[in-house]
Amino acid sequence: MSIKGRLRKDATVAGMFLLPSIIGFSLFYIIPFAMGVYYSFMDSSVNSQFVGLDNYRELIASESFQKAAANTFYFTGVSVPVMLALSLGLAMLLNQNVYFRSWLRTAYVLPLVVPVASVILIWQILLDWNGSLNAWLSIFGFERVDWMKTDAARTVVIVVYLWKNVGYNIILFLAGLQQIPKDYYETAQIEGAGRFRQFGSITLVYLTPTMFFVIIMSIINSFKVFRETYLIAGDYPHDSIYMLQHYMNNMFMSLDVQKLTAAATMMVGCILLIVILLFMLERRFRQFME
Repeated sequence: MSIKGRLRKDATVAGMFLLPSIIGFSLFYIIPFAMGVYYSFMDSSVNSQFVGLDNYRELIASESFQKAAANTFYFTGVSVPVMLALSLGLAMLLNQNVYFRSWLRTAYVLPLVVPVASVILIWQILLDWNGSLNAWLSIFGFERVDWMKTDAARTVVIVVYLWKNVGYNIILFLAGLQQIPKDYYETAQIEGAGRFRQFGSITLVYLTPTMFFVIIMSIINSFKVFRETYLIAGDYPHDSIYMLQHYMNNMFMSLDVQKLTAAATMMVGCILLIVILLFMLERRFRQFME
């Protein structure tokens, strides 16, 4: 059999294996999203008429959407850099010969396998008005704080997000750090390079692909924080943690399909725009380092 024949046969076999996944992905993701984009330009889901960008204009003019969008972008802008710095620092620490290294690795990965409902129950016990944290504060003479009904709720959600997702990023950074040859650091030490110089010239350079992937995944996960926020604070949480997902969930409950699909389309568009900008920055950084 010729090489072309073998390649054609392999491609056919691969296509048959991929076909169920492609059908499922199209059925549950691509087709519903395309229908959502279509309905975002219509005035109704029944006997609909094309209204252009009217739904988007109403959406942008909505105060609740503006509040949800501002809170979501604020959360992403704060939590992602903190997540990046924290996970990289912990990964570098765990990459050294520190005491209880294996136990620490297990501790950081554990939140990934614990069900979200169980995690939220623990946080509710800690952060309730009569919870453990307020009990400890009262022992030391501090006033009780209503964590989920004040501006402190934003800090709580950021902490929960970091605690839940930092382990996954640590695994990725550890894999990237272990791929860097030790000879580079030894050569840099012989030439007199300090720790900061080694970090900037070796670690960051060779971790660029991993860091790029971690940033993208962290941004995507920050837009998916609704689950934790909803379980902690319900449908209508404090204004500081009212996210885009809350807005879309409320539009779904009120069967306002047009605003729901328009909001979902805008959120996907924003994520795609951010990812494209990150790709451009990553490409320029590689060219600069070369």
